[in-house]
Amino acid sequence: MDVVLWVFAAAVLAVAEIFTATLFLIMFSAGALAAAAAAALGAPVPLQAGVFVAVSALTLAAARPALRRHQSRPDPVAMGAEAMQGAAAVVLEQVDAERGMVKIDGELWQARSLESSITYPPGERVRIAEISAGTALVWRDDPSSMTDFRS
Repeated sequence: MDVVLWVFAAAVLAVAEIFTATLFLIMFSAGALAAAAAAALGAPVPLQAGVFVAVSALTLAAARPALRRHQSRPDPVAMGAEAMQGAAAVVLEQVDAERGMVKIDGELWQARSLESSITYPPGERVRIAEISAGTALVWRDDPSSMTDFRS
């Protein structure tokens, strides 16, 4: 009977953790499972309670800090068009407000000038302002900000 109560307590604590996401109640759930194992082995109730307290305290002290570190990792790395913003490119075909072609990290992209009055000749280095509908919007690159450009 004690085993069932400890397993029930572990389940309740685990479900409650789902709603709180604090990584606190799950540690007590682990303690309850350990106490259920002790009960299954025939340990008396005071020993079961001791196992519960000991395992809960150990998991709080050992596992929780590691889990919190993992949970508080920085934001994921930008991918796709978002990652290309600010990237350097080389103009392959003249870029103006209507059309053009640039090379970004070895890939060919259709491009347009961000400023409608500016035209970029082939060979000029530009920066990607944004990607819109599969077209790179570019502006003149500042040569002093170039670092290890690879086209």
